Amino acid sequence: RPGLALCAGCGGRIQDPFLLRVSPDLEWHVACLKCAECGQPLDETCTCFLRDGKAYCKRDYSRLFGIKCAQCRAAFSSSDLVMRARDQVYHLECFRCAACGRQLLPGDQFCLRERDLL
Repeated sequence: RPGLALCAGCGGRIQDPFLLRVSPDLEWHVACLKCAECGQPLDETCTCFLRDGKAYCKRDYSRLFGIKCAQCRAAFSSSDLVMRARDQVYHLECFRCAACGRQLLPGDQFCLRERDLL
């Protein structure tokens, strides 16, 4: 469909012989598909994430929109073990009693007072 598509990045017609399609209705010139945050080119060799019509690299998408630990506020990696308390998610090492600092392990009883684990 070169010549018929409009680039989601620059808005111009895509006359190039190749285009990048990220979703059924969003197409880019190869040179225009870049991370909206860091500017890294996004091509077939890397993962691309969309949010509100903008494309992001995996690192920036995770940093900006990913779930963050309720204690340290850092993002989670896919290999992190987590603990949950109501709607809060914690790194395993961050799941600690707010009063004494003891790490709470799976099976330990705890309570939440406001946002504090006890």
